[in-house]
Amino acid sequence: MTGTKDHMDLIVKEAAHGDAGRGIARLSIDVMKQLGLVSGDVIEISGRKKAAAIVWPGFPEDTGRAVIRIDGNVRSNAGAGIDDKVRIKKLEAGYATKITIQPTQPIRLVGGEQYLKRMLHGRSVSAGQTVRVNVLGNPLTFVIAKVSPKGIAIVTEDTEVELKETPYEGEKGKEGISDIHYEDIGGLGRELQMVREMIELPLRQPELFERLGIEPPKGVLLYGPPGTGKTLIARAVASEVDAHFITLSGPEIMSKYYGESEGKLREVFEEAQENAPTIIFIDEIDSIAPKREDTKGEVERRVVAQLLSLMDGLKSRGQVIVIAATNIPDAIDPALRRGGRFDREIEIGIPDKKGRLDVLQIHSRGVPLADDVDLSQFADITHGFVGADLALLVKEAAMHALRKIIPKINIDEDVPSEFLDELKVTREDFDEALKHVEPSAMREVLVEVPDVHWADVGGLNDVKDELREAVEWPLKFPEVFLRLNTQPPKGILLFGPPGTGKTLLAKAVANESECNFISVKGPELLSKWVGESEKGVREIFRKARQASPSIIFFDEVDALVPRRGTYAGSSHVTESVVSQILTELDGLEELKNVVVIGATNRPDMMDPALMRPGRLERHIFVPPPDAEGRRQIFEVYLKDEAGILAKDIDIDGLVAETKGYVGADIEALVREAKLHAIRDFIARMGGKNEQEMQDAMANIRVTKEHIQLARQKVKPSLDRDAIEAAERQSWEFLYNEDQRHVLEKALNVAKRVELAEKNEKITSDARELREHVTSGRKQFEEIGRRTKELEKSLSEG
Repeated sequence: MTGTKDHMDLIVKEAAHGDAGRGIARLSIDVMKQLGLVSGDVIEISGRKKAAAIVWPGFPEDTGRAVIRIDGNVRSNAGAGIDDKVRIKKLEAGYATKITIQPTQPIRLVGGEQYLKRMLHGRSVSAGQTVRVNVLGNPLTFVIAKVSPKGIAIVTEDTEVELKETPYEGEKGKEGISDIHYEDIGGLGRELQMVREMIELPLRQPELFERLGIEPPKGVLLYGPPGTGKTLIARAVASEVDAHFITLSGPEIMSKYYGESEGKLREVFEEAQENAPTIIFIDEIDSIAPKREDTKGEVERRVVAQLLSLMDGLKSRGQVIVIAATNIPDAIDPALRRGGRFDREIEIGIPDKKGRLDVLQIHSRGVPLADDVDLSQFADITHGFVGADLALLVKEAAMHALRKIIPKINIDEDVPSEFLDELKVTREDFDEALKHVEPSAMREVLVEVPDVHWADVGGLNDVKDELREAVEWPLKFPEVFLRLNTQPPKGILLFGPPGTGKTLLAKAVANESECNFISVKGPELLSKWVGESEKGVREIFRKARQASPSIIFFDEVDALVPRRGTYAGSSHVTESVVSQILTELDGLEELKNVVVIGATNRPDMMDPALMRPGRLERHIFVPPPDAEGRRQIFEVYLKDEAGILAKDIDIDGLVAETKGYVGADIEALVREAKLHAIRDFIARMGGKNEQEMQDAMANIRVTKEHIQLARQKVKPSLDRDAIEAAERQSWEFLYNEDQRHVLEKALNVAKRVELAEKNEKITSDARELREHVTSGRKQFEEIGRRTKELEKSLSEG
């Protein structure tokens, strides 16, 4: 830390997202003491130019460090970049009596003076300084054209603010002021750091690379889904680095005349060399540099060849760095993707929960949020949303708030300031906006996070526990798995008779673990075109990786992955699909934070290779509900309806009468009973007017008779033999050979006893054993003991 009592040299660091646009400088307490500063003092920051800022205490991590944290706006006013050295000193600033503000581009802002005065209140201003404000999520840049009295002054309640509509014509206006700084990029900290070390370091300290005897990196390829911030990063780097910046949109260099397209490319690189250091940004590079073997056009091939020679030809290109952006990196000519051309490929991914919160905070900086808006809750539920979607969400919420006050104002007159003060964006506005904004990262495959909770799934407590362990735990406690150096299961197979709740469980686990949910109906992937089915599988897994944490749910998975070699005359489509799914699940490319759940009622028809550890390794049997399970399912479907159930309905009686009913049957039974109640009601109300019908509706009831009528229509899906068959099918996947032997023997002995028609007690014991073997958790020692007793009774008989 160098300096005297009146000034000090400090290193510039990035400001926190929340400090952007506030005109403050954060200094550590040590620095403040040395310069005799207190919070609220004004300091002058001298880089290549001079700027002023209000002092605030620094963050705990900066204690003892000679750093100053200022936002992009103050950095550009001071002519300094991140990691540059600036000199600071205390200033005695007066109060401004009048300031004149001009935009950098033509704009009409109704009530702008009051708004800008409120935004600048308490901040230091000087002539020529830029100020950036967010108006309903749109960043606008203004220049302080004149300050009275001259010099640096603080804006107060009494300061007169004049806003001119004509754009500022000073030196700044000619330069074209960039609106994007590092503080405007949320959720991409790691990616931004990588881009900066690739681009800023060679431009700021080329001597480091000379000392190491290596060439600095020449190109960066940014790739990722649309809307994640690729172009935004390039714009931010350009505004932060003191370098010439050339934007090149792919299609604009294409020409129908021979040789002109290549000529335009050469011109761009020549201009870049003349103005070095330069950054050339090529957006949508896949449109000008596609794979040469795939493209039919001669022009595209020549453009690719020209770009290759310009980036890495015989002629040195000096301090020129090329940044390219694309969302389909595999469509680019492979010759571009090697060292010396695009040295570094950086994936700009879909933001996680923390990243989404950062983005929401950035885009809602200038938005007057009501007290009931908790952005972290919206960050939790916006799975699959990229930065552009979140910006649109804030904009939509603001527009919804605006629509509510538009009827109250006269469009032709200025908006009264009291209306502007009242304007707030509420939680309801955000909820409404969520209905209209779709997550672009998941648009093609998305089934939204289902609105099904564990409470909506009756019974199946053991199955719920297993699913929690397999899906929720790895996402909620990853550090425990890391500590024990173990991997959570990659795939889960839910199997059991139809209607027991397999799909419902998959939806509930997706909701409860806050994952993206990609639903794939088995047969929909199969196509008659060679390679299309496999491509569909690859796409689904690619989307799932991008939008992780996610769950891929294959319903009726047996249709998609049948045993290979089963169908002699088939076209091998299903065999290719099976192979593709196997390699996606357990191939060289690792699945991270992606869980695959398959559901089927015919596990015996599935390819055995899919069932081994490392693939669909956890097998969970979803059994038909027992008495307690049926009670819980009835409670789910009748929980909010105590007011419409007649007194003669007995839930215990219903449970006893519905043996063999699965969850889907019980839902159908309740629905059918309600339909009978509706029929009776409408028949009684014939000839009554609307008011009488409304009054009578409060007394509508579902009676025991309605339930009995419904039972005549809705039959149980399973009889005793079907329950046994499903149970026996599950043994192969759940138990080892010795355990299966114990169960098979018990079932055979129980059947023999029942057929022998012995005395009532022995027959009752046999029925009990059979029930024990085909339901709930198995207690093998107890089953073995009872089997021996029955065998003994049978032989003594």
